[in-house]
Amino acid sequence: MRASHFCSACGKVQPPVPVDYFSFFGFPRKLNVDTGLLEREFYELSRKLHPDLYARAESREQEWSMEQSSLLNDAYRTLKDPIKRTEYLLRLEGVELEEQSKAATEKARATGEVKKQVVPPDLLEEVFELNMQLEELRMQKKAGENDPMLIQEIGKQKMSLEAKYEALLNELRGYWDQWDKLVDSGAEEDRRKVRDKMLDLLNRRNYVRNLVRDVTEALESST
Repeated sequence: MRASHFCSACGKVQPPVPVDYFSFFGFPRKLNVDTGLLEREFYELSRKLHPDLYARAESREQEWSMEQSSLLNDAYRTLKDPIKRTEYLLRLEGVELEEQSKAATEKARATGEVKKQVVPPDLLEEVFELNMQLEELRMQKKAGENDPMLIQEIGKQKMSLEAKYEALLNELRGYWDQWDKLVDSGAEEDRRKVRDKMLDLLNRRNYVRNLVRDVTEALESST
């Protein structure tokens, strides 16, 4: 059931209730969301909750409409984005990505270092070779040298990583289907296994994303 945004008797806006973003729209905690329905619900509620409609209402109704509108916008932005939606559901399930973890944040804050992720085991060899190439590229730049073959090879590595990044999204969609089926009739242990697989995949995907960003910066600085 969708969260109760208005009084069923008088129709007045109500204070936000502590519900998750899925419940706010009346959706189950599933990852294959009907984005068309989500958008229609969003615009319908936007029209009814907009603070301008309550400009002459009591101060508490004005405050509630602003709070409800803010929650509506946050919920919509999160659920319409497939990755944000997955990350949000994982947080509801009690797990977070490596780069979002509290421990990693506190360590980075204390040391002043950039928060780092653990290299996924399946990328160890590839990342090691790429880091060697990037270090060589940096040394050449300091020496005022330029190796077109090295730049070309790093460019190929970047394209390979970009392809892997997209492939991981397709793999994630497969886990969405598994999760949604288990929400209806699955055991807790089975849901936990799928949850952990999604977490691992998103951690790998974020690592690849950051790696592509670093490679892009290195290539741009060499030109």
